[in-house]
Amino acid sequence: MAREEATAWFGAVVGELHRLLRRKVVARANRDALPEAQVELLHLVRAEPGISGKEVARRLGTAPNTVSTLVHDLTAAGLLARDRDPADRRVVRLTLTDAARTRMDDHAAHRSALLTEALDSLDPPARDAILDAAPHLDALLDALRARP
Repeated sequence: MAREEATAWFGAVVGELHRLLRRKVVARANRDALPEAQVELLHLVRAEPGISGKEVARRLGTAPNTVSTLVHDLTAAGLLARDRDPADRRVVRLTLTDAARTRMDDHAAHRSALLTEALDSLDPPARDAILDAAPHLDALLDALRARP
């Protein structure tokens, strides 16, 4: 298989793996899925507590009014806390609520269990190859993050 073809196949498999894993984890957790944009925002806030709404918009590459809508919806759902920066009252700082941390931890536990079950169904060399690829996939993430 040509490199271009293999790269396209890899991208399609990674995309489908993400979608299928997300659907199955949500079903296993027995709760409604959050929209992908909300999940992205929550992950960013978990990684950088106190991040500003403006910085979220920049990092996610979206319009500030889109972030405002996401923040409003997540705050209303009890998953995000929104506070004014004491040094500059025009700036909004975002942090996760305990409910969001619990939900995200629960999601991660369900995802881990589902992946463990699926990996255990594979033959050992395939399972080992997939697990051995994790550091390389992490490097690929870093390379993609570094690109404009």
